[in-house]
Amino acid sequence: MYIGADKGDTVHGPADLRVFNDPLVLSLDTVSCVRCLSWPPQAADWSIRHRNYDWPDSATVDHVVNNGCDVVRVAHRQCRQHDWMGKHQCRLSFSRAEIVLINSWMPVQQIVYHMLRVFMKMERLTDSTDNTRTKILSNYHIKTMMLWACELRPRNWWTNDLNLVRICDELLHTLADWLGEVRCQHYFIYDCNLLDHVDNSLSTSQLVVSELMSITETSLCDWFINCYIRQCAEQCPQHIARLFDDVSTKTRLQNAAAAVVDWSLYELPNSYYSKFVSTQAIIVAVVSRDSLAVPSCLCWMRELSVIHEDLLVYYMASAFLHVAIKITRNSLTDEFLDVLSTICLQSNSVRHRRIARHSSVLSLRLVKPPS
Repeated sequence: MYIGADKGDTVHGPADLRVFNDPLVLSLDTVSCVRCLSWPPQAADWSIRHRNYDWPDSATVDHVVNNGCDVVRVAHRQCRQHDWMGKHQCRLSFSRAEIVLINSWMPVQQIVYHMLRVFMKMERLTDSTDNTRTKILSNYHIKTMMLWACELRPRNWWTNDLNLVRICDELLHTLADWLGEVRCQHYFIYDCNLLDHVDNSLSTSQLVVSELMSITETSLCDWFINCYIRQCAEQCPQHIARLFDDVSTKTRLQNAAAAVVDWSLYELPNSYYSKFVSTQAIIVAVVSRDSLAVPSCLCWMRELSVIHEDLLVYYMASAFLHVAIKITRNSLTDEFLDVLSTICLQSNSVRHRRIARHSSVLSLRLVKPPS
């Protein structure tokens, strides 16, 4: 087992990409894993190290540690050609911990993270590879840098004189320094360097460093206006897109950007509806294809409750319908009883939360049959 970067945005590594023919159904990126309920000893120092600016706070640290991690099957780059290790070697994944930490970020930190990922992807700075076709930089390096920045920078560094472009510019230069020094310390594992595969004497590596170091606030601001905001405006009606024909002053630029934001907020419900439809299709497919079991039900309900409570209710309804169809063809087994009991307990908590909001939508009860 080894510790490495988490999955990227391709089908390489531990990730499987499933693309559906239906245009309304989003592609599904999945990673098979084994859940580790205990925090790994390789990351023991993470929970107790001193933090000058109280991020993450003690409650978040406890949440992360109690949530454990995962083991995913993917070989180390130096072992991928080995007959046995290339197929069976595993590594630790801290995706659960990263989700908790990212959800604890301030809005400005989440926006900066998005801006950095967009910039690096559109400028193809995460496409450069070394002689072994291994990526020099990936999204995971950006995520790692952001996690370190949130811990090592004071809160007022992010909020005082709020300037997203300035923050992005400084962090991109930090990433250039890391690549130049071939040093990117894993956020959770003290003695793991995520850039130990990089040869900084290669021209490709030097080119990435040079491009990152050449970025200035002015050039980055121009890039976001021309390559990001304008592209967003192209999705808007023509009268909004035409506002960007003249953004020679700060006021004109602000008005044009505000018009794009207003239109996006107006269209947001339609976007949410499309995503809900695609997610519902995935839920139905999973419930009908896979055998329902208590562990898988708990996993789905926990993850869907984080996304949206309505999706959790939809999953429970689909599971109930699936069990009902099964027991009309076969007898009611202990396994199905356990599944029903698990779903009903979760549905009770949903019902209580909705009652607290003066809205009772679902009331499910499990009556124990007489013995």
